Amino acid sequence: MSKKESFIKGTLILAVAALVARVLGMAQRVPLEHIFGAVGNASFTISNNVYLLLLTVATAGIPSTLSKMVSERYALQRPSEAKRIYHAALIFAAITGVLITVLLYILAPVYARMVSVPESALAIRALAPALLLFPAVAMMRGYFQGRNIMAAGGISQIIEQILRVIAAIGIAVVMLNADYSDKWVAAGASFGGVFGSIGAFAVMLFYFRKMRREDSQTHLEDLSAGEAPIPFKQIYASIFKLSIPIVLSSLAIPAVYFIDGSIVGPMLKGQIGEEHAKYLLGILGSRAQSIAGIPPILSIALSTSLIPIISGAFARKDMPFLQKQITLAMRISVITGMPIVLALVTASYSVNGLLYSSLDGSGIIALLTLGTIFQITMSTSSSILLSMGKPNLSMVHVLVGIGVKLAVSFALAPFFGIYGIIAGTGLCFLVITLLNLRSLKQIVPFSILGGRWMGFVVTVILLAGIGYGLNEAGIQLVHVMPHRLAFLITCCIVGGATVALYPVMLIVLRVIRREELESYPRPIRKLLRPLMRFAPSAAQRSEG
Repeated sequence: MSKKESFIKGTLILAVAALVARVLGMAQRVPLEHIFGAVGNASFTISNNVYLLLLTVATAGIPSTLSKMVSERYALQRPSEAKRIYHAALIFAAITGVLITVLLYILAPVYARMVSVPESALAIRALAPALLLFPAVAMMRGYFQGRNIMAAGGISQIIEQILRVIAAIGIAVVMLNADYSDKWVAAGASFGGVFGSIGAFAVMLFYFRKMRREDSQTHLEDLSAGEAPIPFKQIYASIFKLSIPIVLSSLAIPAVYFIDGSIVGPMLKGQIGEEHAKYLLGILGSRAQSIAGIPPILSIALSTSLIPIISGAFARKDMPFLQKQITLAMRISVITGMPIVLALVTASYSVNGLLYSSLDGSGIIALLTLGTIFQITMSTSSSILLSMGKPNLSMVHVLVGIGVKLAVSFALAPFFGIYGIIAGTGLCFLVITLLNLRSLKQIVPFSILGGRWMGFVVTVILLAGIGYGLNEAGIQLVHVMPHRLAFLITCCIVGGATVALYPVMLIVLRVIRREELESYPRPIRKLLRPLMRFAPSAAQRSEG
């Protein structure tokens, strides 16, 4: 296998593992929502958002930087330097893990009171020990990536989520049956993250021992033997210089969700009362954020598969090919994300009734999911900038977007309540997307859909109307059959019709064209090729 093929395969392994882990992480919220009451859902939402934010700060950026530094040292046949860099990273991880865990445990009650959910302090404290190990796990993943051992990081992510989900649900059920209060049940579920961190760490130790045995048998030549070791100060300077922009670039989604968890209570309790504000926060976290996490899964995976190709084209300064691949990545992210967004938004009432304990908050689910299309374009365009070595640009754009999020949320919440806060989230992702696209177009001119936007907009409007109409018709089934069965049938009808009609309409309206089919990733080609019989002929196009 060539180095290029190995790199692409490794990237895909990590992408698939991340997606599996993400699906598992979202799936746990459905049973937990039924187990918790209003306080439990709000507490778990807050602890989860705090955890994701701190995890990003502690781990994002540094592992990828470590991977690059280790890979370079092994390419130069200097394994001793690579190992010293790795040891320096582990020392930093150990200190960071202890510091974050202690501070989170001490400050949990202070933060919980600030966000008007004092009961959440228990859940935050229960999750704090997980952060002891995660920085070290992240550094180990970065080291293995630098050694081109991608399976280690991928398997550890999956094991982590499996154990976290099983432990969270299991502990919550046991505590519920033992008649613990809602806040204690939420704390028990949060503690499931500790089991996930232990599982991930165990997997990394297994791979580390395996790699060490293989290294002892290989006897790599070391050109750095006999030289003075690299000072830790120099290592840390190199790591932080490269990683800080990546960390800040990665903060967009966890920071926005952290902001939401922090401001819903304080901003809305004066309008609707503290208890109802907690209830809405629980709906936002346990329902809306989980559903809104579904559309990015496929689209980001497909567009991310092109990132190594884009990185290579940029390194070669092959601008025509770079333009083609950026256009394709952004086009795929928009085209593949929209049908799932449409299906979930138009069927939000039925999805809510099918999965959760009540029908409350269907509008919250619909609005947050609608803004997900901008989260998709933001994530894809940010990944492209990072692959082209432009983390500083991505960092600045994220900071601007977070500023917009805060400004819009504070401006609209007094008038529109939680919907104003959600509108701020969508605008944040849109602003970051537009700034990313502007920067990319300064490097190489491209157009996502060009003159095809009209056909795309017509498709979206028509399918939104069809989906809404089918949902309204389907929910009438609740009068003749069990509610959940009626909602299941309605979801299947709306989703099936939307997903089936969407590619046909894109082909008929020439948003997707026969001559460009081969440029799409294989899964999309296999889906679209049989549908090309609906494409207008040359004679029809000339008549049009």
